[in-house]
Amino acid sequence: MSLDADAIVDRRRIRRKLTFWRVSALAIALLAIVGAGLLFVPGSGITTPGAYIVRIKVQGLIRGNQDRVEALGRLGRSAARAVIVHIDSPGGTTAGSEQLYDALRDLHSRKPMVVVVDGLAASGAYIAALSSEHIVAQETSLVGSIGVLFQYPNFTDVLKTIGIKVEEVKSSPLKAAPNGFEPTSPEARAAIESIVLDSYSWFKGLVKDRRKMDDSLLTQVADGRVFTGRQAINLKLVDDLGNEKAALAWLEKEKKVPANTPVRDYSLQPRFSELSFLHLAAWTFEAMGLSAIAHRIEEWGGVQAIERLNLDGLLALWHPPASN
Repeated sequence: MSLDADAIVDRRRIRRKLTFWRVSALAIALLAIVGAGLLFVPGSGITTPGAYIVRIKVQGLIRGNQDRVEALGRLGRSAARAVIVHIDSPGGTTAGSEQLYDALRDLHSRKPMVVVVDGLAASGAYIAALSSEHIVAQETSLVGSIGVLFQYPNFTDVLKTIGIKVEEVKSSPLKAAPNGFEPTSPEARAAIESIVLDSYSWFKGLVKDRRKMDDSLLTQVADGRVFTGRQAINLKLVDDLGNEKAALAWLEKEKKVPANTPVRDYSLQPRFSELSFLHLAAWTFEAMGLSAIAHRIEEWGGVQAIERLNLDGLLALWHPPASN
């Protein structure tokens, strides 16, 4: 009986040791994978060896984003030889676009930088594009939409139809005006118009200064319309037609950065955000040869579409008119 008891105790002790080493080995393997991922995943903040050019992307609606500002600051302190900014955006809030412009201008003061318009750089996105001294667009890209918009719904007729009246007590006539529950007063409309025109004047001044335009040409391009790349180059809104190859050629010619320098993606998302984790997971599966799983993980990034439901404030935003 004593021998049997000792054998049972020994087996349990061995089992515990095996469990400990198995868990330890798994933890070490996971740490190795995460470490390798952080070394090569864009935006990780860890410098990779060798000369390289960084590619960043500005896509979707532009809003205020301090994480993006900090990511651009880290990029400015990196060993990157130059930066290529790819833009495909209809714009967003004026404040968010101004914030992005300022962050890119600071980056431009540290690194040679060129902008490539992939499909659309309108309104606030064009403000971001103005941060660079050189803008490249494809022939059929859309750029411009220089203007500012303030939109709000008015439910007055609907409320009358269903018999609802909204009452309020406020400190002054222009407080919370316009509110959508009553006709907009001339005073409220004039107040909003003054905000729009002031922001519009700022936008035009930025275009005039950055693109070296005279008043005549500025008036021609600043009526709110968008232009194709082919039109835009003749209007001085862009400098060259092409894609990333044209950007690399310009960097080589003007900034002495060889065109064959490796180009690496850099994420403007927080390093440890949910989306960055998805990118890390996708990279890991890609490295393991499981491309199908990696692509499906990347597709989950489409949840960003919900941002369109959460955009407010003064807008520098373009969208094509709805059909009748």
